[in-house]
Amino acid sequence: MFVKFSRDSTKIAVSFKDNTIGILDMQFIKTRILKGHSSWVKDIQFLSDGNTVVSCSSDKTIRFWNVNSGNVIKKIEICSCFPHSAQFSSHGNMLVVGSLNGSICLCDVNSGREIKRMHDRFSQLNDVQFSSDGEFIVASLDNMTIEIWEIKSGKRVKQLKGHSDQVIKSQFSPDGCQVVSCSTDKTVRIWDVASEKEIKILKGHSRSISDVKYLPDGQTVVSCSWDKTIRVWDVKSGKEIQILKGYTDYITGVDVSSVSQTIVLCCMNGVIQLWRS
Repeated sequence: MFVKFSRDSTKIAVSFKDNTIGILDMQFIKTRILKGHSSWVKDIQFLSDGNTVVSCSSDKTIRFWNVNSGNVIKKIEICSCFPHSAQFSSHGNMLVVGSLNGSICLCDVNSGREIKRMHDRFSQLNDVQFSSDGEFIVASLDNMTIEIWEIKSGKRVKQLKGHSDQVIKSQFSPDGCQVVSCSTDKTVRIWDVASEKEIKILKGHSRSISDVKYLPDGQTVVSCSWDKTIRVWDVKSGKEIQILKGYTDYITGVDVSSVSQTIVLCCMNGVIQLWRS
């Protein structure tokens, strides 16, 4: 399962085990179920208008949905392998899609056409994310590295090394100066982009970490793990601020509201919870 807030934090999108996507309000009332994928939904995200969701699936399709009608607006297949991660740029005009075969594809949101293929080599890609200015992409790879790609040139400009197992997720800080990453090596790491140096190693989780996000202040990150905990960390000190326990199944995803300190999480057993840090 994966979970995402809309930009205004009035809606939540959740991917379910039956290959559907639920659109929920903040009281967790289902307002719409999006049906059409024939295999696992690997990622979901709202467009900035809050009325459109993009999803990518193991059925090798990327779909744009109208969340009010539940209808598919576009259905595209832009990569030769299973699309694994998708994100809109901050301006909403581009979509980046990462696939298991290592390719990073940029496509135009309006036409659905591929603009550029920035990366195409055999190294499994687990996640791709834009920087807040939309000029760079950070990619999480199973070869234990994080790569930063410049969109204009289509070239890799940075490579961050230090994890001892595959990198599951990574994200730019709000100011773009740092990157946070999580891995199956049970650590969260903070990186300085300019120097490509590791700043902090955040240790505490006892199993693989499935997701990590910056809070809007850029000084705090939240991580979730297969150890069934959520942990909140101070970026500057590297210390754990808070831990949430008591979940009965793996925590598979977490997202942070862009307008408040609210966190939404989802578990393998279907539990979804809101929490204010």
